[in-house]
Amino acid sequence: MAPRRGKHRSSDKDGRRTIALLESLPGIKAVIIGESKGGKNLGRNRSAGAFKLQGETPAGFKGILQTSRGVQQIALILDSTRSRGCWEVVRARVEEVFPGPLG
Repeated sequence: MAPRRGKHRSSDKDGRRTIALLESLPGIKAVIIGESKGGKNLGRNRSAGAFKLQGETPAGFKGILQTSRGVQQIALILDSTRSRGCWEVVRARVEEVFPGPLG
């Protein structure tokens, strides 16, 4: 489990649960909360707490978290960015835990 870095105060209750779940996944070193955009959503059939991967960064992945107030940008920092296999394992695990709206 990732070391505690203090409370995430900038997200709602469902967002904090999702952040805690992301932090507990193997291969993820840290979860960083980015900018919030009120009034936006991830699409139909997505409730507060839903998470969607958007792309890769040099340190891991970026994604969007649905909250009751809108969406928040999230960065996932990986334990090891050297191994491509590690990236694929983490991506598969996140997509398994947070399937798409039809999946």
